[in-house]
Amino acid sequence: MKTVGLIGCGAMGKGMATSLLSAGYTVYIYDDMSKWREPLEKQGACFVENSAAVAKKAKYVLLSLPSPNIVADTVAGKEGVLCHLQTGGFLLDLSTTDVQTTLAMEKAAAAKGIYYLDCPVSGGPAGADAGTLTIMVGGDKQAYFSVKPLLDILGDTILYVGDSGAGQTVKLCNNMLVAGITTLLSETMAVASDHGVSRRLLAQIIQQSSGHNRVLDVFGENLISGSYDNVLFYLKHMAKDLELYMALSQDSRKPQHAAGTVNQLYRSALHQGKGDKDATAVY
Repeated sequence: MKTVGLIGCGAMGKGMATSLLSAGYTVYIYDDMSKWREPLEKQGACFVENSAAVAKKAKYVLLSLPSPNIVADTVAGKEGVLCHLQTGGFLLDLSTTDVQTTLAMEKAAAAKGIYYLDCPVSGGPAGADAGTLTIMVGGDKQAYFSVKPLLDILGDTILYVGDSGAGQTVKLCNNMLVAGITTLLSETMAVASDHGVSRRLLAQIIQQSSGHNRVLDVFGENLISGSYDNVLFYLKHMAKDLELYMALSQDSRKPQHAAGTVNQLYRSALHQGKGDKDATAVY
């Protein structure tokens, strides 16, 4: 397992690649737009010309891609990974996508004797850089045990959550919760500020009270300052994840009053041109 492929080398993929290289892995990467190519090549990474080249080089291929459509095309499209990855190979999708795409990709992979695991992550670029991601894994359980040593390099909390698609289900639920908390923090900070209480003082008190939450630990400085150019997670990516959650929730037929409101607020922020701001720019 000392040779690994990585398709997608953005802010998350860069940190994953660094962790793998530091652990002694040979890493083949495809991302023709990555701004981290030069520093990663200096660490020993091998950039190749396309996804097919990655699949030909490595039995274990990781995906870190921005949308379900790109995942589907990369995996099952013409000259996609499934055309070239060896039988018995492993595809680990660390992207955040929808369950429907995951199930379709798992089925297509299984038909070729390839294991496909949905392995979405939480922890952001900082967690990827530090190798401390939380990784939620769905798919074949024996395949999970086979790849867990690899995932242990990328994260410090690796959880098997069920059959194919279960990882994405958990990730989408988590991101909706994060978005909801972010929205409420933005609103309550604005009210406190209007009544003469500083945002920083309110945040300090919240974190010592029953309202304590990790969202404030991670995104607090942006919420307190009201400046959203220090991007920890793009608002456009959060908006995409919330749309995926809302589609997922339709299958359960449970009312989504609060989640629906949060989704609408993020859609509005996106339409206001805030997509390239931090996700805390929702208010």
